[in-house]
Amino acid sequence: MPKEPALRAVPRPSLDFTDRTYWAGTIKMALSRFFVLQVLHDGPAHGYDIARAVERTTNGCCSPSEGALYPTLREFEQGGYLTSAPEVVSGRERKVYTLTDRGRDAFKVGLEAWMDATAALTETDRAAAARDQAQRACRC
Repeated sequence: MPKEPALRAVPRPSLDFTDRTYWAGTIKMALSRFFVLQVLHDGPAHGYDIARAVERTTNGCCSPSEGALYPTLREFEQGGYLTSAPEVVSGRERKVYTLTDRGRDAFKVGLEAWMDATAALTETDRAAAARDQAQRACRC
């Protein structure tokens, strides 16, 4: 009986952590999820309006695509963070999403976490700038 060839894993290319697009994509993905909660915290909306409001709110920094938005909305709904109901809008039936109390709590916790991260990043930036300035001053 012939031996079957062994399966070998194909190595994935390593990530380039010096590439700004890596960091921007990672940050935007997480921020987009937060801003979906923020938009719904302001009131019920259907998917298209959520995506546009996130884009407006973030000045274009986060623009969730349909491929990212709807799985996020489904995940939030399955977790009890929002509900959806069909509604006729401009003659078309669409799902309108509404935050639940659990979703409001998630928004508040997310806001606190992002504010903590923002403060840490701001302090890191200040410290790095001071260190760079000190190094430049020592080069005589």
